[in-house]
Amino acid sequence: MATGHDDHHHGPAKGFTRWLYTTNHKDIGSMYLWFSFAMFLLGGTFALVIRAELFQPGLQFVEPEFFNQMTTMHGLVMVFGAVMPAFVGLANWMIPLMIGAPDMALPRMNNWSFWILPFAFAMLASTLFMEAGAPNFGWTFYAPLSTTYAPSTVTFFIFAIHIMGASSIMGSINIIATIQNLRAPGMTYMKMPLFVWTWLITAYLLIAVMPVLAGVVTMMLFDIHFGTSFFSAAGGGDPVLFQHVFWFFGHPEVYIMILPAFGVVSEIIPTFSRKKLFGYDSMVYATSSIAFLSFIVWAHHMFTTGMPLAGELFFMYATMLIAVPTGVKVFNWVTTMFKGSISFETPMLFSIAFVVLFTMGGFTGLMLAIAPADFQYHDTYFVVAHFHYVLVPGAVFSIMAAAYYWLPKWTGNMYDEALGKLHFWLSFVGINILFFPQHFLGLAGMPRRIPDYALQFADFNMVSTVGAFIFGFSQLLFLFIVVKTVLGGKKATAQVWEGAEGLEWTVPSPAPYHTFTTPPLVP
Repeated sequence: MATGHDDHHHGPAKGFTRWLYTTNHKDIGSMYLWFSFAMFLLGGTFALVIRAELFQPGLQFVEPEFFNQMTTMHGLVMVFGAVMPAFVGLANWMIPLMIGAPDMALPRMNNWSFWILPFAFAMLASTLFMEAGAPNFGWTFYAPLSTTYAPSTVTFFIFAIHIMGASSIMGSINIIATIQNLRAPGMTYMKMPLFVWTWLITAYLLIAVMPVLAGVVTMMLFDIHFGTSFFSAAGGGDPVLFQHVFWFFGHPEVYIMILPAFGVVSEIIPTFSRKKLFGYDSMVYATSSIAFLSFIVWAHHMFTTGMPLAGELFFMYATMLIAVPTGVKVFNWVTTMFKGSISFETPMLFSIAFVVLFTMGGFTGLMLAIAPADFQYHDTYFVVAHFHYVLVPGAVFSIMAAAYYWLPKWTGNMYDEALGKLHFWLSFVGINILFFPQHFLGLAGMPRRIPDYALQFADFNMVSTVGAFIFGFSQLLFLFIVVKTVLGGKKATAQVWEGAEGLEWTVPSPAPYHTFTTPPLVP
């Protein structure tokens, strides 16, 4: 297929133009994954600046202003640059293969939705070199800090957010169009792999909430440049309105970052347990329930804004309700492993760590859902510990599990299992040394996003920083493993995952598509 007038005359595109013009879902998936890894390293570097400053009390390395820029940029780059594009990359690579589609439904738009991202993040990162300095108002960019008192570079930030949002919306439309229209004959919805299901639901979430984010940054833009007062009490507006609009986007967003992770571990755990996933139907319904509930809990981020008691009660109980479908999923994963013939290859190690540590993050989330208790936890390191337990051993570990699980499929080569296990254990130990002490810091009253702290917090901060550097530098090992696998290694066989006990087990290949019948073909 000609991908531009240039190729029409000179055969297939070579070198850089191949990647620039590609409409191939595998190429685009790979670009998303490499881009997200670059952003992961960038955002991780910002985090290490934060942790280095907090290694001891007092101001050591950076000015408070730069510290604030680091907290802001770390959050923005990790959420919009690392986690989300990584999951979109996995979706691009795997969804067509899993549903028997020749490619994504809208390949041109697929190319466009990727290529606008590097420009968005280049623009965001370039603010670090501008006179006014990078955004310094936190990744949640609460008004009036992000409007009345913001550096002039906030305009670049707003434009970057618009571009990322456009990318997400186009990617989601593409995923929905692909899943709804390009499934192989006989692949009914309830026969789709769970990774496909979780992404279908995630794509609907993205289409619902990305315009809300676009709306709130547009309102900011108007407040800053055009004399409106959406978020200014002086002109009849309300700063709390910003929080409502932001979190109406922001809460479904945190589920957008975890639902594809649920899909990934639901593929991996059955493989290494040599058993079918326990409770497939309930997994689909639980995922849908979580997605629905994610829209009616946003103000649990706002218990301290002085809402009426009835509001506190509603958002408290609605938030607690999410624990039910989430508990169903955890139960199903554990039950899948129960009495299975488990082997502990790297993807399984990351998946088991995911189940254990994500569940812990879920419990601290339940603690935060209790409105009167949240008055104590709010804006402390307890919140930081909570959401990092969900996002790092949660989202990030699942992305790493997916990379190890599918690398043989992507490259035709087997990764180095010993190095993979080393990477897992370094990451696992590092992440717990990094975030577990932060629960104690938060309960003892240490506020987040502050570059200095009282002496009684010194020991746990020192421990936390050591963990951060262990975790951060062990990701260079991950880079080495992936590059080494891409360049060569033992060839992957049709039975990629052989058990440690020599048990050969593969997911049964689907029958040729014209022989699908209802009921499903199961032995």
